Amino acid sequence: MRNTTNFSVKIKKALRVLGPGLITGASDDDPSGIATYSQAGAGFGYSTLWTALLTFPLMAAIQGMCARIGIVTQKGLTVTLKNNYPKTILYIVLLFSFPAITLNIGADLQGMAAVAHMLVPEIPIFAFSIAITAILIFVIIKYPYQKLARILRWLCLSLLLYILVPFLVTRDWTAVLKSTFIPSFHFNKEFLSILVAILGTTISPYLFFWQATMEAEDIAHKKGKVIVNNQILSNMKKDVNFGMLFSNVVMFFIILTTGTVLYSAGIHTIDTVEQAAMALDPLAGHLTYIIFAAGVLGTGMLAIPVLAGAQSYMLAETFGWTQGLDKKFNEAKGFYITIIASLVVGLSLDALRISPIHALLYTAILYGLTAPVLIAVILHIANNKKIMGEYTNGKLSNVLGFITLILMTFAAVAMLYFLFSSGK
Repeated sequence: MRNTTNFSVKIKKALRVLGPGLITGASDDDPSGIATYSQAGAGFGYSTLWTALLTFPLMAAIQGMCARIGIVTQKGLTVTLKNNYPKTILYIVLLFSFPAITLNIGADLQGMAAVAHMLVPEIPIFAFSIAITAILIFVIIKYPYQKLARILRWLCLSLLLYILVPFLVTRDWTAVLKSTFIPSFHFNKEFLSILVAILGTTISPYLFFWQATMEAEDIAHKKGKVIVNNQILSNMKKDVNFGMLFSNVVMFFIILTTGTVLYSAGIHTIDTVEQAAMALDPLAGHLTYIIFAAGVLGTGMLAIPVLAGAQSYMLAETFGWTQGLDKKFNEAKGFYITIIASLVVGLSLDALRISPIHALLYTAILYGLTAPVLIAVILHIANNKKIMGEYTNGKLSNVLGFITLILMTFAAVAMLYFLFSSGK
């Protein structure tokens, strides 16, 4: 009995540590990300499973730096950039990030609506799009940050659905383990393109801003004056590492599912999440189809508030507006109007005949161009003693950070090469 009680106490303590890091990691597996991972599995089977091991430490390092910046400065990344670096850098980041985030929101809304329509064909896609947008606006405005954070944490559970799916179908575990721990390459444009897409999907600039701001906001909600110490940073590290691990485990199982079912059946092209779900129905059974579709809806409800919130925080911090998900609408009108506008513009992409695939392509291009610049700036901030004091980067953080910078720069160059070479 005592052992059971001790175990439950330990679980409760562990859960209390989880917060912004878990939400950030889980929101990275949005419907757009699911489409990318589905294409990786359908197009190349198990060949990209090893990327989940590669991206985990890189994501954890960069998001950990952003979290530490938020805790130490008790400000968002935008404010730190604004106060310590030429404003040109900030404006360039905003110029590329805003269209990218809006397109990402639009692609996610369209993906969620299409999947909902598959489950309930009697209701048209546009009706689902409007309903989902309205629900998200209501929830974001109605609930303060602490309640919203609790809702988002529960929505993280929807990602567990993807871990169940591979156990519902037959697979070769020996081949899975081999592809996980022994990287394989196909030296062709298609394989390099999917590697670039995976990097761009997992290491997204908007998550940098969200992580730093949420850590700063978490500090602001604690009673009394908070003095940064090693315990706070240790808890943050556990939270971020768990969130990034969770994100990569889900990514791994999505690639595993589509690699097992779709690739083996000769279905090698998946452009949207609803295509992946529909293809799974006849091949892996109706239960697998329902689980995959339900996961898309849950992850979208989790990711879109993060996308819209990150964008609104960036704008509010740049222009000094009153901000915060804990504020009421009349206390932070500009902040909330920005969130509403980003959702409405994202919703309108369908009416403007911008397809989810094109939205994802443009998003990848814009994220790809800003990520290397932002990572370089984050590395500089995290090593700047004037800003970070005694809490600058250690050797491991710097090594992982510079590897991430090199890989994301390569991804940006490769993406531009593929873009222009495909037009010839």
